[in-house]
Amino acid sequence: MSSWWNRALKSLISFEEGDRLDLFRIFPSIRRFLAARHHYAQLRTVGDVLFVVVLLSSFFGPQEAHRNFATFLVWGILWPAIVLSWFFIGRMWCGVCPFPGLGVFLQSKGLTLNIKVPRFLQKFGVYASVFLLALIIWFETVADLAQWPAGTSYLLLAIVSGAAIMAVLFPGQAWCRHLCPLGRISGAAATISITEFRADHNKCRGCDTFACKKGIGDKKGCPVYLGAVSVQHNLHCLVCGHCLPLCDRDSPQLLLRNPYNELIYNAGRYVTCTYTVPFLIGSQLARFIKEKEIYNRFLVNWGTSDAVLFSILLGLCIIVVLAVIHFGNKLFGVTANDPIVGRLSPMVPIFIPMAFTGELVYRMAHFAEGIGDFIPTFGRQFGLEILEKVTFSIPQFPVQVLCAFFMMNGSIAGCYILWRYCLGPFEDLLDLKHFVAIHILLMGLLFSYLMVIF
Repeated sequence: MSSWWNRALKSLISFEEGDRLDLFRIFPSIRRFLAARHHYAQLRTVGDVLFVVVLLSSFFGPQEAHRNFATFLVWGILWPAIVLSWFFIGRMWCGVCPFPGLGVFLQSKGLTLNIKVPRFLQKFGVYASVFLLALIIWFETVADLAQWPAGTSYLLLAIVSGAAIMAVLFPGQAWCRHLCPLGRISGAAATISITEFRADHNKCRGCDTFACKKGIGDKKGCPVYLGAVSVQHNLHCLVCGHCLPLCDRDSPQLLLRNPYNELIYNAGRYVTCTYTVPFLIGSQLARFIKEKEIYNRFLVNWGTSDAVLFSILLGLCIIVVLAVIHFGNKLFGVTANDPIVGRLSPMVPIFIPMAFTGELVYRMAHFAEGIGDFIPTFGRQFGLEILEKVTFSIPQFPVQVLCAFFMMNGSIAGCYILWRYCLGPFEDLLDLKHFVAIHILLMGLLFSYLMVIF
C-alpha cells in the first residue's frame, strides 16, 4: 500500500511523463466498469431520469425558488459538483451528460443525415461555443435563473435542442465536440485535472483497424471522432470508455499525473483556453461585484436596467483581464502570433488555475448559502411540513475564509507554472525584472478576487 502511495505522489509532482501512474493497472475494476457498456448505459439512464425530473418540477411545479427544489438542485448542487469534478476526472462528466441523450436516441432510430462535419465548424466551432458560454452566463446572471425554475428548464431544453439538431445532421456527438459551451469550459478546465486518458502508443504501433476511432462491426467508434489513439490532451476526450471494448491491444490508460504539466508543455497554444479563460475570470469578477451593495447603488443612481449595467460591468472586467494577459505576454517577449513559436499566450496557463478555482469558489458560495434550506424547500413543494424542521445555515465568514484559501492555492499554482516556464520553454528568455512583474500581475489578480469575495 505504501508503495502505491509513493508512486501516486510521485505521479502528482513529477516533471516526467514516464512517472505517470496507470490507474487501470492499480484498480482494474475501474477499467472493467468503463468497458462494460451496460454500466455506461445505466449511468446515462440515471442522468436522463434526473433531467426529466428537473424539467417536470421546473415547468409544472411552483415558480418560487424557495418552493421548488429543482432550481437549487441544478445551480446549487449539480453544477458545483461538476465544477469540482473537473479537477479530478476532467471531462468524464461529459460521458454521462444527459444533453446529447435525445440526439443519440434519434440516431439509434436512423433519424440522421450523417453529413460529414464541415470544415468551417471544425475550425470556428470554438468561437461559437465560447460565445454561447458567454451568453449562458450572462443570461443566468441577469435573469437570475437560480430563482426562476421555468427559466432554468428553458435553458436546459435549448441545449438539448442544439445537441439533437446536430445529431440529426451529423454522425456521432458533433455538438459535444464542436459547439457545446459547457463541454468547452469543461475541456479547458480538464487541462488541470490530475487524471488523463491516453493510449499506450507502443501497443498501438502496427494497428491498422483504428477500431477505437472508427468502430468495428456493429460497435460504433468514438462519439467525438477521437479514439484513444488520437487523444493528445484533455480538451476533447469525454473519458466515456467507449474505446475500451474496441481495443484488442489493451492500449487505453487512465493516468494519474502532475496537473500542471499539460499547461506548461503547451505554453498557451490551446485556442480554447485563450478565449475561455479571460472571459471566465472577467465574468467571475463581474458576478461577485454584482452581489455587492455598491452595484445596487449604481443601479439606482444611474437609473438603468440591471441587464445594461451588468453588461457594461462584464465588458469592462473582460477588457481589463485581456489587457493584463496581453501585457504579461509582452513581458515574456512573445506576441499573439510569434513568427518563431506560432500562436502563443503564456499568461493564459498561469491564470488557468485561478480561473477555474474562481468558478469553484463562486459556485461553492452559492451551495453554502442555500444547502441548509434544500430539504425544507422539498417539503414545501410536496406538502411535507415536517421537513421544515430540517434546516440549518452555514456562517458566511468560514465560507469566505475557505474561498480565500482556494484562491490563494490557485495563485500559488500560477507561480509554480511560471517557475516551471523558467526551467523549460522560457529558460534564459525571462529576466528577473520581468519575472517579478509577472508575479505582481498574478498577485494583483489574487487581490482583486479577495476584494470582491469579502
